[in-house]
Amino acid sequence: MAAQVSQSLRVDAQDNRDRILEVARRLFAARGLEVTMREIARRAEVGVATLYRRFPTRDSLVAAAFAEQMTLCAAVVDEALADPDPWHGFSSVVERVCAMQAVDRGFTAAFVSAFPQAVDVAERRAVALRNFGEIIRRAKASGDLRADFTLDDLVLVLMANGGIRADSPAETVAATRRFTALLLQSLRAHPADPPAALPPAPPIGLHLLNQAP
Repeated sequence: MAAQVSQSLRVDAQDNRDRILEVARRLFAARGLEVTMREIARRAEVGVATLYRRFPTRDSLVAAAFAEQMTLCAAVVDEALADPDPWHGFSSVVERVCAMQAVDRGFTAAFVSAFPQAVDVAERRAVALRNFGEIIRRAKASGDLRADFTLDDLVLVLMANGGIRADSPAETVAATRRFTALLLQSLRAHPADPPAALPPAPPIGLHLLNQAP
């Protein structure tokens, strides 16, 4: 009987942890990392004390919620590093990471955070950034990427892309696709003449323009 009770408690604890992570991922994706721990607990239908037993710090919850995306981001950078075409490798990272950000508002905030208490995630992030730095170096050496682009500029790109607002996820993705195409054309050391055609512009922001005095 004691063994059955112990097993039941372990199952309940795992169910609570899984539900907390599911809710945290959904809220972080929709609203970013500003969501409070209390709201996550409420939406997951657990007590705040239960949440903190599973995740003692906010960093530990954010790190667990984005572990899969962090792994995917690292894989994107690894693939680009193995690309024999330096410019294509660089472009693919910008396009794919911005696309990930378009559907998950919390991901970029998680990626650029330090996570001092989440060693595994911090290490994967550090490796991804180091490898992207090498991708930048190769793209410059090939003469494709403008010489003044730095790793810090990636944060500016993500901040700008994160500011895109649209009425639907599909429009957000379309706007991100056009933004990254414009951005990459501006980052080429020797832009094509004529430049490549841009993806279609989604109908965002027109209602704001119509409200202008």
